Amino acid sequence: MVKRNSGTSKEDICQNQFTAYVVLAVKRKRQAYIKKKIRDKERKFIVEGDHLIEEARKNNLIEYIISCVDENADFYVTKEIMEKISDQKSISYNAAVVKFIPEDSVNGNVIILDNLQDPGNLGTILRTADSVNLKQIIVTKTTADSYNPKVVRSTMGAILRVKVIETDDLVATLKEIKKNKFKVVVTSLDTNDSVYDIEYNKKVIVIGNEANGVSKEVQAIADNRVKIPMLGKTESLNASVATGIMLYEYVRQKIATGSGFRWQ
Repeated sequence: MVKRNSGTSKEDICQNQFTAYVVLAVKRKRQAYIKKKIRDKERKFIVEGDHLIEEARKNNLIEYIISCVDENADFYVTKEIMEKISDQKSISYNAAVVKFIPEDSVNGNVIILDNLQDPGNLGTILRTADSVNLKQIIVTKTTADSYNPKVVRSTMGAILRVKVIETDDLVATLKEIKKNKFKVVVTSLDTNDSVYDIEYNKKVIVIGNEANGVSKEVQAIADNRVKIPMLGKTESLNASVATGIMLYEYVRQKIATGSGFRWQ
């Protein structure tokens, strides 16, 4: 543990220089994991707070822990240092660098986000996906950063249980998925079919950009276009709300058929 003191002796000055070095080193490390390019290369990101750290521990994703209260942490630092590296206004006393969930092939039903921009929407969708035991989502490179601190916090730990797969070419990814007899469902205002009119088994649900919806290229290869019935004057719903409605229609169908909640 390092502390800055107010002394003027040679030893005090050296101690303060060392403290400044530790602050800078830890802060730089944190800033590195905020930068998407570096984070994606190392496949690690930062979480703050005991709840997220415990979730990461349960899933064997912790690389190391930084703390200003736990002497047994990998890095035991002062509260001053923690304040400098924390992303939150009210600091967390513990933080951790954690690993991405390992990627493998797409397996089972999946949500795909096509150029979704709002971090709050993305975090809510990840949390909703986790609530129905969905294990993966696919995002385009133009979608909001899945490991942005705001997204990570808003998932309430779901980011540590739901695998995020990023694609450079969504159309090519969808064509590959369709080879396994999955059908592509997109949200669209230009249809008469409701989200309640289709059967959701072996389906890939694509949610589009908040302003422009699903891209024309993806719409062109879709098997189903659906919309949520609007009974009032509102024309459409928030992307995360729409996603929740579609996912829980799938759950309703599974309950009705007595086939449980497993995505398949």
